[in-house]
Amino acid sequence: MLAGAAVLSASPVSSLTNMTDSASLKWKGNIRHSVCRWCFGDIPLDTFCQYLQQLGIGAIDLIGPGEWDVLKKYGLDSSMCNGAEIGLTKGWNDPQYHDQLVKNYTEMIPLVAKAGYRNLICFSGNRNGMDDETGMQNCIKGLQKIMPLAERSGVVICMELFNSKVDHKDYMCDKSAWGVELCKRLGSDHFKLLYDIYHMQINEGDVIRTIRDHHVYFAHYHTAGVPGRNEIDETQELFYPAIMRAIAETGFKGYVAQEFIPKGPEPLVSLRRGFEICDV
Repeated sequence: MLAGAAVLSASPVSSLTNMTDSASLKWKGNIRHSVCRWCFGDIPLDTFCQYLQQLGIGAIDLIGPGEWDVLKKYGLDSSMCNGAEIGLTKGWNDPQYHDQLVKNYTEMIPLVAKAGYRNLICFSGNRNGMDDETGMQNCIKGLQKIMPLAERSGVVICMELFNSKVDHKDYMCDKSAWGVELCKRLGSDHFKLLYDIYHMQINEGDVIRTIRDHHVYFAHYHTAGVPGRNEIDETQELFYPAIMRAIAETGFKGYVAQEFIPKGPEPLVSLRRGFEICDV
């Protein structure tokens, strides 16, 4: 780790991929690692892909079709595709957006399938005075229009859970119980939740129990440190090795993506450390 840090500290961004510590390639295989692109958006995508390739990391989250060719060049998976949504606050809970969302997802789902990817993100939208039951019924009415296509295409539509206390005021899908109930009512294996550990620690806590009880409805996981959404090391309140063991014990075969905003002087050293912490 120190050797890798020294190389990164001495290198410009364009040379970050020169780190070749072979120890970094020996992952245990119980957790499939990914990382959210936006958290490291200052690094050119080609450079970022080369770095991940050298580390033996197989995927990047939140990449749209315009950049899938770059991922394919390096043999990386787009572990959570985006590009069909119209915003975090304008989602499936509001019928005024259904026509546009149905159009967007009807166009995007075949692209995801053709590219060989699986997960496509979606959002509930904000409440804007709407009660949770009405919002759920609206989500069901809208999502039912795209689920047959998702099922035929082998694509999983993943609604992300956000906290509404700090980061996303008024967001509707802010409780695991609400998201799980939506999954149950839709009744499709191709609609599941993106369980964001950072967000759910803030809104409800009890992360490990929730994972154990409801993992069948979780298609994907995101990480970040609480409080602050920064590194997942000893500076924050969550103990990620225990959380990762709980995920692995459920038999989960999907991806866990790092989604923290690095505040350390060497962002890629922080990222590598995040992978190491989660590699149980």
